[in-house]
Amino acid sequence: MKIIIPSKYEGQKIEEMFKSLQLPKKELHLLRMSKEITLNNEPSTLRSHVSKGDKLHIPVLNETSQYVSSYRLAEVKYEDEYFAIVVKPKGVKTHPNDLQEANTLMNHAIYTIDSDYVEPVHRLDQETVGLLLVAKHPIAKKILDRMLEDRQITRTYKAQVDSLLPLKPQTIDMPIGKDKFHPNKRRVSPTGQRAVTHILESHMLDEHTAEVELKLDTGRTHQIRVHLAEIGHPVVGDPLYNNSKLRQLKLHSYKIEFEHPFKDEFVSVTLED
Repeated sequence: MKIIIPSKYEGQKIEEMFKSLQLPKKELHLLRMSKEITLNNEPSTLRSHVSKGDKLHIPVLNETSQYVSSYRLAEVKYEDEYFAIVVKPKGVKTHPNDLQEANTLMNHAIYTIDSDYVEPVHRLDQETVGLLLVAKHPIAKKILDRMLEDRQITRTYKAQVDSLLPLKPQTIDMPIGKDKFHPNKRRVSPTGQRAVTHILESHMLDEHTAEVELKLDTGRTHQIRVHLAEIGHPVVGDPLYNNSKLRQLKLHSYKIEFEHPFKDEFVSVTLED
């Protein structure tokens, strides 16, 4: 992985830069022991100071993804040396459950993206359409994982819900666990994992349907669907949490935004309806 040092790391040691990016100790140790780090094409160590425009090369750490190629193109909305933002179609899983599967988004991504390493930073439910962030290097993956955990990556969704009035802006903070009566469902449960969904704004589409814009702090399975159903506004077309006859889930991940960890750049990608 090559990094052109941005101005925000001017004067820092390489180790300080990676610590500020919260690279885990294991990977930091591997880099510390590596003999393959170069700075401006000269052998270097993590103790070296960097300046804006310096060219830092980090070894791959011998990790590759094992997904079978689907020989199908993924729709790419953004791509650089470190990550890509791709569109997950409806009905396609984010990743395979076993290495023989060949019709998931990661199978399409390994065929499309110019890297031997492609791994999802987060996941989308199989029936959810929208943007998904994919790391192209194990170091980038670890850093993006930490950014997601620290809420430095904003994921915004749009959903159509059953409602007679627009929903008020609110925060839904309800733990979600497995539904012991249904193997494919989740439910609000005091013993579940904490799940936080923010309703940002809402407007009416017709007399029975509102469109809602939402942001996630956590990423539990079916989180938006469970939370909206729990407050009495299930997602239109939800086959698990809505009793309506329509069976086309009206939920999509439409915006991803964050400060680029390796550039002086703010990443903002939007997918319209």
